[in-house]
Amino acid sequence: MLFAYTLKGTALERTVIENGAIPDNAVWVDMVTPSGDDEKIVEKRFNIGVPTREEMAEIEPSSRLYAENGARFMTASLIYDADTDHPKLTVVTFILANAKLITVRYDEPRPFARVATKLGRQCPTSITGEAVLIELLDAIIDRAADILERVGAEVDAVSRKIFEGRAAKDSPSQRYQVSLRTVGRKADLTSKMRESLGSIGRLILFFINDAQQNAKLPKEQYSQIRGMSRDVTSLTDYAAFLINKLQFLLDAVVGMVSLEQNNIIKIFSVMAVALMPPTLIASIYGMNFKHMPELDWTFGYPLAVFVMIAAAVAPFFYFKWKKWL
Repeated sequence: MLFAYTLKGTALERTVIENGAIPDNAVWVDMVTPSGDDEKIVEKRFNIGVPTREEMAEIEPSSRLYAENGARFMTASLIYDADTDHPKLTVVTFILANAKLITVRYDEPRPFARVATKLGRQCPTSITGEAVLIELLDAIIDRAADILERVGAEVDAVSRKIFEGRAAKDSPSQRYQVSLRTVGRKADLTSKMRESLGSIGRLILFFINDAQQNAKLPKEQYSQIRGMSRDVTSLTDYAAFLINKLQFLLDAVVGMVSLEQNNIIKIFSVMAVALMPPTLIASIYGMNFKHMPELDWTFGYPLAVFVMIAAAVAPFFYFKWKKWL
């Protein structure tokens, strides 16, 4: 579908393009899962070639950041469904042509709805496509910061759960399974955020360099985009820190699982060693030989039982004394 945002008073009004005519005063044209006809309308109106979904997915910078026919094409990977257990990445292309912004996307990242709502309430009367792009980038970076802050808090909670012990009712295997799943989900989300921030950082640098060469941005907007570049760098560093912390927690959980397994094996080993002497004694007195003096003793049976118990208890206390248990 095609949506055009036109300036009406001090706000941007969204209209659906159904007849193929994009208004001349449109500041932002939003292409959401565009059809072939939608692409032809935009290409004819702005004299540009709209990249296909396959072309947008290419990872080399030369295919994502370039200028053509006076228009600037910038593609970034954005995260969506970050509040679910299955976050995803989607590619979005931003095209600046004749002070108009054209966005091409196939999913619904949350910053787009936020910016549309914000500009639908109030915006400068001199707003341009570059200004809308800056608003979108600002919302995208704010969203990334919110996600990473939430991930950081959840990682701290998982860390406390792993290292502060467990309640008596908790099953170790269940607790470790939950911790591993949580760490895995947060690591997946954080890695996707880092990939997204990397693409956004490259887009901003391209935008800054283009603005420097062509002097198309006012000083205030240029300072704002420079600040965004610093924000992306700091968020990328924080994402790297979270990934390292998650890797540490993953190693810690695996180590604790190994310790738990070792404790179980130790118990079985101690039981086997402790029961070996009683088994030997019982085996001796279980032999069917005719001449065994103890068989005729009145206290032979109680003595054999006592010796077996003593042979089982003695290793246990020896292990406790050596602190092997």
